[in-house]
Amino acid sequence: MPAYKDNDFNTRRDAAANAKKAILEKFKSAPKPPEPTPEEREAARLALIAEREARAAERQRQREAIAAAKAAEEAAKLAAIAAAEAERIRLVHEEIARREAEKQAEIELEAKRKAARDARYAARKARR
Repeated sequence: MPAYKDNDFNTRRDAAANAKKAILEKFKSAPKPPEPTPEEREAARLALIAEREARAAERQRQREAIAAAKAAEEAAKLAAIAAAEAERIRLVHEEIARREAEKQAEIELEAKRKAARDARYAARKARR
């Protein structure tokens, strides 16, 4: 078993300070990357600008594609609605024509009945 050490606040504080110093020295002694030349910095900046513009153009193309898809979908919906409305109108016209034909047939039938009744009436008058 290790011997007991009296670690009071001061010793712990000193140990922490020494550890921080050692880490700082290690960081300071690490090799640093070479400084880029102004031409390299300008080239990197221009490359970033080009990448940014390319991403913006891609986003714009995506927005336009989405807008075109929405417009096509809306046009398809409107075409379907127009076709349904045209079909409904056609059915209404057919129904109106059917009812007119039935009404005309009823009028003709009534005219035939009246003619037959009038003929019977005339025949009866003629017999008297």
